[in-house]
Amino acid sequence: MQEKRNSRRMSLSAKLLIKNMHDTSDKPEEIEIEVLDVSKTGVGFICNTPLTIGAVYETLLKIWNDDEIHAFLKIVRIEQTEDEKYMCGTIFIGLPEMNAARIEVYELMTRIQGEEGK
Repeated sequence: MQEKRNSRRMSLSAKLLIKNMHDTSDKPEEIEIEVLDVSKTGVGFICNTPLTIGAVYETLLKIWNDDEIHAFLKIVRIEQTEDEKYMCGTIFIGLPEMNAARIEVYELMTRIQGEEGK
């Protein structure tokens, strides 16, 4: 997937609760995902469930300190992998500034730790 973000990406291990906000008959379900990266602008992940480009999903993102960030993600791109999984790129919709700041703090700490390791 080609890099299109302006913000630095960082990897996290997490699960998301996915709920399609465009389909009111769709019940929320927790699906297994592999978070590839997260920045203050969005999340990249791999899942086994086909999602819809342009759809907005409600999520609970479990972050590094076991806190959860409640957010809405819009799917902006999907690529099917060779092993029949889906690599999704999303952007946050209406992410509260406090949560964006929490992600930014972690991003800064990750950058500092990376520079110290050089």
